[in-house]
Amino acid sequence: MDNSIDLSTKRICITGGAGFLGSHLQAKLRNYGAKELFIPTYPEYDLVKSEDIARLYDDARPDIVIHLAAKVGGIGANREKPGEFFYDNLMMGVQLLHQAWQRGIEKFVAIGTICAYPKYTPIPFKEEDLWNGYPEETNAPYGLAKKMLLVQSQGYRQQYGYNSIYLLPVNLYGPGDNFNPASSHVIPALIKKCVDAREAGESEIVAWGDGSPTREFIYVEDAAEAITLATIRYNDSEPVNIGSSFEISIKELTELVAKFTGFTGAIRWDTSKPNGQPRRKLDTSRAKEYFGFESHTNFEDGLKRTIAWYEANRK
Repeated sequence: MDNSIDLSTKRICITGGAGFLGSHLQAKLRNYGAKELFIPTYPEYDLVKSEDIARLYDDARPDIVIHLAAKVGGIGANREKPGEFFYDNLMMGVQLLHQAWQRGIEKFVAIGTICAYPKYTPIPFKEEDLWNGYPEETNAPYGLAKKMLLVQSQGYRQQYGYNSIYLLPVNLYGPGDNFNPASSHVIPALIKKCVDAREAGESEIVAWGDGSPTREFIYVEDAAEAITLATIRYNDSEPVNIGSSFEISIKELTELVAKFTGFTGAIRWDTSKPNGQPRRKLDTSRAKEYFGFESHTNFEDGLKRTIAWYEANRK
């Protein structure tokens, strides 16, 4: 039986909708017929505060809430502010979902994080392995705060029959990414580092760790497509991985970024800095089976587009 939602008849509130993924998601939802999108911004709505969430729901009157907002950062930021990352992410998620249920909002789409997986998850990560250990220490507070949304989603479905879903996107990249070195993730950080070094005529760049960990990345437009399809077609609380099934080592990634940005100097590895989780690669079969999503952007193409966007927009 088809439980698909017609987006053209729904008011959709996207927390974090003005951000990197959010801006691509807005475009994708509109492509699929959505007409009414409400994008709350900070500081008008501080989603850590329950009264601001109540006011947001009064103002937006949504049928569907897509919760993208998160306090995030790379390894450095996670090590510096573990308490803040835990509290802010937990309070946002738990109150947004609770009030959505209280108000009878039709559907809640929770965006989790790959950081919720245990540090030593067998490759490829399968959703049923989510609870088989503690997450990688550097981002555990953030990962666990976001994972509580899964517990809440399943609990509210079981007790109240509430329709919320939980998606686990792998690391995103693409045009419009965050290139601020204090909080950026690995791809934008490397792009900025290589472009800056090329322009300054430097002979080397320094990269964190030893280059051995592997990561999977999904192009931001593909992730937006996955979230849109899940919003339309998926109505269950089983967690679903969103990924590309493409795995690359940090060393290979760094070499590719250097090549595509035209940085010809040396790459020096600072092994006093942490590597993070040893390997990350997702099993993405559930997304295909449950709502027909498969990623289609080739990694090198996506990387070139991201670099081109940065070169054009950094001034």
